[in-house]
Amino acid sequence: MRFASLGSGSAGNCLAVQQAKTLVLLDCGFGARDMLARLGRFDLCADQISGILVTHEHDDHARGAFKFAAQHTIPVWLTYGTFKMCERYLPAANNQINLIDSHTPFKINDLEITPYPVPHDAREPTQFTFSNGNAKLSVLTDAGSSTPYIEHMLSGSDALVLECNHDLNMLQTGPYAASLKKRVGGKLGHLDNQTAGDLLAKLDNSKLKHIIAAHLSAKNNTPVLAKMALSKALSCADDWVGIAGQANGFDWREI
Repeated sequence: MRFASLGSGSAGNCLAVQQAKTLVLLDCGFGARDMLARLGRFDLCADQISGILVTHEHDDHARGAFKFAAQHTIPVWLTYGTFKMCERYLPAANNQINLIDSHTPFKINDLEITPYPVPHDAREPTQFTFSNGNAKLSVLTDAGSSTPYIEHMLSGSDALVLECNHDLNMLQTGPYAASLKKRVGGKLGHLDNQTAGDLLAKLDNSKLKHIIAAHLSAKNNTPVLAKMALSKALSCADDWVGIAGQANGFDWREI
């Protein structure tokens, strides 16, 4: 199994996960033309995509998913709550929608996929783990806080993509309006570096081979600060922590 980011941040998010001939996208927050260009940088094309998973309805995750899926006849998986909030995006005719329960695993060809609910200011937000039966990739972004269930889902991962949205001090002293600071830093907002590090330290990391900091704020965080928080939690060198960037994501990683 391998995975790569096509871009991560408030301007758009998309993660590619591949096992054998099965390729799925986690979110699609870019326009159709931009998506094709980003796929092309990884030598991928739309015809290879087995499905798109949508975590929640916010534009940076769902904006391009349904138009792109309709253009290329790609099925989409999402919760009912997310579906209802995304109806404004749906083409007039779309028979490729698959509704999922946020606690029930399912398969897309060679990939075993397990959704789990997260605290975020959306209708029915979910994040996911991916497995090929041997290795496990876990993803957690767009969560304002951790829960025991989240920690259970992420423990034992071979690879983890973990939100490090903001540095608390940078958020409080930064340019955002007070209401936006309250939303981002709230229990239904986004994980800050320290909270992400504290969460990581609680997990069973005995199998962990890859750790990626994702969804970094362009105005309220830096890659250096995110790396410091996660490397401290793992007692590892800073350069062992990867960064998912907005413009280029990160290259393929194998597990």
